[in-house]
Amino acid sequence: MPDINPVDHKVKHKSTIPANFGDEIELFVREYKGSGSGGAAKPVLMLHGRSVPALPGFDLVRPAQGGSPHPDTSYSWAQALAGKGYDVFIMDLQGSGLSPRPKMEDPCNANPAQRGLLKTHPGTDDCDPEANYAAQLGNSKSEWDELTTVVKFVRGRCNNEKVAFVGWSAAAFVMGPYTLQNPGHVASLFLLAPIFPPNGRWSTNASAPFGPPPGTPLPTKPESKPPAVFGFPMNLTSKAGIQAGISDKDLADDVWQSIMDCDGTGQKWGGSAGTPEGVMRWRNSYWWGWNAKTVPYGSTLGSTVPVCIVYGDQDKTANTPEEMGPVLHFSVPKLYNAIPGTDKLMFRVEGWDHNPVWERKANQILQHMSWKWLQGKRVYGVEGGSWTMDADGVLAELG
Repeated sequence: MPDINPVDHKVKHKSTIPANFGDEIELFVREYKGSGSGGAAKPVLMLHGRSVPALPGFDLVRPAQGGSPHPDTSYSWAQALAGKGYDVFIMDLQGSGLSPRPKMEDPCNANPAQRGLLKTHPGTDDCDPEANYAAQLGNSKSEWDELTTVVKFVRGRCNNEKVAFVGWSAAAFVMGPYTLQNPGHVASLFLLAPIFPPNGRWSTNASAPFGPPPGTPLPTKPESKPPAVFGFPMNLTSKAGIQAGISDKDLADDVWQSIMDCDGTGQKWGGSAGTPEGVMRWRNSYWWGWNAKTVPYGSTLGSTVPVCIVYGDQDKTANTPEEMGPVLHFSVPKLYNAIPGTDKLMFRVEGWDHNPVWERKANQILQHMSWKWLQGKRVYGVEGGSWTMDADGVLAELG
């Protein structure tokens, strides 16, 4: 069994985020050592999505329950996989969780449409105009660079083994294109509720499909540090906004506390006078290179790198109407269809929304599905195809 005490690392990285371009920073990475049998344990790297940081998503540890003297780790996806013998690593990108948050400390840098969350707590809505940073925080290039650094770190600790990726939601924007550009580093992809815009941004240059879209300003030297795209670097979410989709109230409180434990500044904002409730602060990124044009690149996905996709039939975040336009129309089935190889598997699970990691039954199913996928690319007896799974676990193949 894995050591119940994780090892937390600060992985050195030269930032390519415009706000601190060229600065050496430290990315947060947590490691659980697996109990590998018959040789070294295989490495797994887990990456969060757009808003919720790594620990509340993948390593939620609750206070002791039901009279037990021990914390409840049953919701920890990371510890569950480590218990099956994998070396599990979870990371935060810049602007999320326990990694650095450049240009995000001042309320001026919040999404203007969300600053109302701060007005109920006098003082937290005060804004210093001189601190304003009128640009999005990161971009696809900077996030691929951060993942590159962490993959190199993980492989260095694991005998240079290929790394199995597990990503939730907008992690697909980072892990998907990274895999297409670095297929020799990735063993497999397991994507939960992946965000995929079929007609999303890309370079339009077929010979360089992962370059920035035309006209995207990027930093070229450390002293310049220009913004990538004008806008704002930080989004905000309230406690009520996070907890609205969690049916278990006690669990919802534990999720929020875990989020607050990852952000000493955000936990002091919002709420009422003298009683801050906290807000979840999350990065605003400008993404490209992940669409129906790029997914077939190199015929990598579904062949060199097998892919398993899991999503809920009630997920309105990862599946949006075409009327939303090319940047905001997302479709999980269209991602599956765009993958060129045959070594691909997809499950649509009845009753799940975008956050099954915080539902007891769904969480346990996810842990089991990802383990079986990592173990032998066979889940519930099937190795390929597109399937629906009902509330009783009965599978039916989709046409």
